Amino acid sequence: MAEQKLRVASVQMALQKNRSVDALFERVAHFVRTASGYGAQFICFPEHFTIQLLSGEAPMVPAAESVDRLTAHTTALKQVLVELAKKHAITIVGGSHATRLEDGAARNVSYIAHADGRLSEQHKLHPTPDERSVWGIDGGARADAIDTEYGRIGVMICYDSEFPELGRRLADQDARIIFVPYCTDTRHGHFRVRYCCQARTVENQCYVVTSGLVGNLPNTDNLEMAYAQSAVLTPSDHGFARDGIAAEAEPQAEQMIIADLDMAALDAARASGSVRNLADRRLDLYSVSWR
Repeated sequence: MAEQKLRVASVQMALQKNRSVDALFERVAHFVRTASGYGAQFICFPEHFTIQLLSGEAPMVPAAESVDRLTAHTTALKQVLVELAKKHAITIVGGSHATRLEDGAARNVSYIAHADGRLSEQHKLHPTPDERSVWGIDGGARADAIDTEYGRIGVMICYDSEFPELGRRLADQDARIIFVPYCTDTRHGHFRVRYCCQARTVENQCYVVTSGLVGNLPNTDNLEMAYAQSAVLTPSDHGFARDGIAAEAEPQAEQMIIADLDMAALDAARASGSVRNLADRRLDLYSVSWR
């Protein structure tokens, strides 16, 4: 039987110059250990948080070389996430990491580490114009709900959250929590993600957890600053937070937020809420199909 109450943690991580690769992994371990200590079943990190792995290199790594330099750390990153998930019995949504695949394609990938040692992946489907032109990142081709011991979840990486078809597809696959690691350089970009994520909670009667980067990083090319105010968002209906926000970070400050999610409240909203977006769709007129 699925858990009716789940606790999620979202890491709003500050960009910092790291003296070594291990220094970043130690920070990740700190947040995972702390989230587990607070009883969280899930923890989410921001998009592109691994760019900090390049911050200690001198001279600065040119933007065109960033993906290949980051790829050198991909194996270690996956190993660290899996070991931490197993050690602390928690599901880790590992933000995202730019890496080059064996076929030569550059992708922005979220690695999801499970407590049983499994490692899932979700590739960003919609790279931003900047990711395409500067880093040469291509979009993935699949958006599937991910099975966890606490039910199905979805991952939409930043810009992906601005396309309602993806959220609907994940909801149709019974993902009731969607994690959105994001990285935006300005307040405008942050609010694009925020407003769209709030819309996804209403459309799909689900929870959305956002996790963003904040601050400045002088020694990295093409990701020098970031703005975020991470949040755990709920549908706007009785039984949920008054303003549709279960938890919210202070803007531009490194911190971890934690929220308790009532899964039974989602069932009640879908069955007898003030509005029933999923049930009231006109499937005789439209649907989301996947090729």
